[in-house]
Amino acid sequence: MSLPYNYLIQPITDESGSYYYGKVLELDGCQSTGETFEEAYKNLQEAMEGWLEVRIEYGDPIPQPLGDENYSGKFVVRIPKSLHRKLATEAEREGISLNQYAMYKLSR
Repeated sequence: MSLPYNYLIQPITDESGSYYYGKVLELDGCQSTGETFEEAYKNLQEAMEGWLEVRIEYGDPIPQPLGDENYSGKFVVRIPKSLHRKLATEAEREGISLNQYAMYKLSR
């Protein structure tokens, strides 16, 4: 429970109303909801406790949290030549490298 698992909690509005939905990214099926962010977080911690108890009881493996060491900071994306030209031109206009420009665009 004290390991640094990654929680994702987001507001949802659908046919059943407005609420918050949360899940633990590394623990498949470990999810919960709540009327407020705080309630969803609390309910998610309870769901996580139950999820882990069942896995331990049956001797099933428990995934480790994903940390920064699992990511190199590098990935390759193939794009059309026309988009490459457009991005390179915009980066040059801003006076920055294409890498810096792409990082800026992706972080927005």
